[in-house]
Amino acid sequence: QVQLVESGGGLVQAGGSLRLSCAASRRVVGTYTMGWYRQTPGKQRELVATITSTSSTNYADSVKGRFTISIDNAKNTVHLQMSSLNPEDTAVYYCYAKFWVELWGQGTQVTVSS
Repeated sequence: QVQLVESGGGLVQAGGSLRLSCAASRRVVGTYTMGWYRQTPGKQRELVATITSTSSTNYADSVKGRFTISIDNAKNTVHLQMSSLNPEDTAVYYCYAKFWVELWGQGTQVTVSS
C-alpha cells in the first residue's frame, strides 16, 4: 500500500512564495503522474499543475508563469514552487498521484493575505 505525504503550506503575504512537497510513502517505479489540485469552500477541486515521471508538465492558466512543478523520481516526490502569490490562491491544496492506483493526499492549507 502506498500513501502520499504532504508538507509545506501555511500563511504568506500577497506577493510572497511558498513551496509544497509531496512524497510517496514507498518506492514507485515505472511511468506515473503526480501533481497538485486545490479547492475552496463551495467550489469544485481544480487542477493546479501535474507532472509525469518523464517531466511532461501541465499547468492551470491561472498559475502559469508563477508556479513551477518539479519531480524527483528517485524519491517519488513532487514539488510545487509558488511565487507571486495572491489572495485568490488561498485554498486547500491536495497532492495527487496516478500510480497503478489513483491517490490523494490529506490536503494542506495555503492562505495568502492581502
